[in-house]
Amino acid sequence: MNLYSMLQKRDRDGTPVRVGVIGAGKFSSMFLCQAQFTPGLHIVGIAELSAQRAFEALETTGWGHDCCAPAASANDINDTAAQGKIAITEDAAALIESECDVIMEITGSPEAGTSHALAAIEAGKHVVMVNVEADCLLGPILSKKAAQNDVIYTMAYGDQPALIMEQLDWARTVGFEVVCTGKGTRFQPEYHYSTPETVWGYYGFSEDRVASGDYNAQMFNSFLDGSKSAIEMCAVANGSGLRPQTCGLQFPAVDVDDLADVLKPAVDGGILEHSGTVEVIASEQRDGSPVARDLRWGVYVVFKASNTYAARCFKEYGMKTDGSGLYSALYRPYHYIGLELGISAVNAVLRNEPTGCTKLFLADVGAIAKKDLQPGDRLDGEGGFTVFGKLMSAEASLQDTVLPLGLTGKAKVIKPVAKDTPLTYDCVELDESTVAYQLRKELELQWNP
Repeated sequence: MNLYSMLQKRDRDGTPVRVGVIGAGKFSSMFLCQAQFTPGLHIVGIAELSAQRAFEALETTGWGHDCCAPAASANDINDTAAQGKIAITEDAAALIESECDVIMEITGSPEAGTSHALAAIEAGKHVVMVNVEADCLLGPILSKKAAQNDVIYTMAYGDQPALIMEQLDWARTVGFEVVCTGKGTRFQPEYHYSTPETVWGYYGFSEDRVASGDYNAQMFNSFLDGSKSAIEMCAVANGSGLRPQTCGLQFPAVDVDDLADVLKPAVDGGILEHSGTVEVIASEQRDGSPVARDLRWGVYVVFKASNTYAARCFKEYGMKTDGSGLYSALYRPYHYIGLELGISAVNAVLRNEPTGCTKLFLADVGAIAKKDLQPGDRLDGEGGFTVFGKLMSAEASLQDTVLPLGLTGKAKVIKPVAKDTPLTYDCVELDESTVAYQLRKELELQWNP
């Protein structure tokens, strides 16, 4: 609980935590907003395919006009940083090569994210992997490579997986059995088939609202169709050792006061296949009516009393429990996304520890057909027109050779695939020369030789 004082000392000593940011979208902008008010933290540079977008992100988030300068090389970036300014570059490799302590990967592209993270690790830089899509696809092997290079590979604080990992760590540290953990979202079964063309209708966004904001239809749709929920719970499972249910995610509609009643094993009156798992809860009933006290923007952990004395304490201190008094829950109603992201960078540099890290391969996210697919069709990744992601065990994924959602960006269908069917590797033609594909195969061989 002393990060702020550590940053103040860095500020006084003139040795700030030096951060390089790759990507200048919404998540990045939220971080940029708060970074200007954080002592002892210096944004060395921002790498973005469109330099103009990076300049606009700084302007939008309140930075002064003279806060930054264009840079074409690592030396340019270092010179700009030495003047106390932020370098803007279109070359991510130059930023990785520059004199920064930690790289934030915030592109959202599994392929680009993999390449950036691997390059940063090999360059001896800590990596804050905001790109949960790449983390879900390859996190365990990137984490292993980071350890081999004595750097930290970490989840992004402010995003829900890292906040869930924080709650898990709390529950386990004080000796509780973790029964279930996860997050809230808006969900209806029909959303699995939503596309970038239908997403705004489901969200209730008018054409004027969409036109006036920086809204990415495919990104928003990845939250709606369940893909993002599957990806994030995959990251939590692989970071914590919790095992997914065979059904994946049930998306039950649950009030925060009922977490402990519902999210416990079925043998004890709940809905779970087993204790020690992940689940995402819906903020509305299947008929569309709202849950009274929903957790749409938050995270939770359900745990079990270690003995009857602990259960008695639950009751004595007014803690919400199930009917038996043995199960209780803790939740956080909101996550602040990029506004909180600096916590990960500071932890990596000052404490040499991650804010959650995917180190196991227990869970995976397979691609499920949103519609009947025919040879010649092109897949378009999460949130697109063709597939959605489903959480499954890594064992089942490997056994059935299921195609990971993270490899569906430009894959070509070569065999018919029926709607609601998992795609397998032999159904598609992939570019096997990509770093993401090669590392994925390396990961699969290590866990399933």
